[in-house]
Amino acid sequence: MLLGQKSSPLILASASPRRRELLAGLGLPFTVIPAEVTEHEDPDSDPREMVSHNAALKADWVAARHPEATVIGADTTVFVDRTVLNKPRDAAEARAMLRRLSGRSHTVFTGLAVRRLSDGLKLDQGVASDVTFKPLDEATIELYLSRVHTLDKAGGYAIQEQTDLIVAGYTGSLTNIVGLPVEEMKQLLTRAGLGR
Repeated sequence: MLLGQKSSPLILASASPRRRELLAGLGLPFTVIPAEVTEHEDPDSDPREMVSHNAALKADWVAARHPEATVIGADTTVFVDRTVLNKPRDAAEARAMLRRLSGRSHTVFTGLAVRRLSDGLKLDQGVASDVTFKPLDEATIELYLSRVHTLDKAGGYAIQEQTDLIVAGYTGSLTNIVGLPVEEMKQLLTRAGLGR
């Protein structure tokens, strides 16, 4: 932070409990104000553009109402077969997503947006990681769905829950796959004058 600069409050524009936990790990005080926006979720979208657009949409909405604050927007999706897998609508769709990911690799994309209207700060970054699933039979899929609440998770799974049942391995940032790439977030906040 620059000498004499008044500390800017930090706001996470997301209702995700996983993002809240990951951001808390950076040790900076923040508040949570979920953005009241309609996210773009077309399955045929370019996943990088979609998460970047949605992250900016959330950050811009909250920043417009809190111009002094530094606002973080984030959006994560799963991409396989040239198709975006967002949050499943119901258990049947979650089941179908797990079948589709079974025994294969897919990419998890997260868009990050940091906004502060008081001084025009505008930072954006995209992060990608790859995940490989074990081959899943129907019994494993049912067991996974009975143990993990999947309806609020892109791709219908959470890498941090019951990992051994479904995940063979991953490359890149694990926190990106969970929903908030911590190293990249830290770098953006340092550039915003809030790093430690």
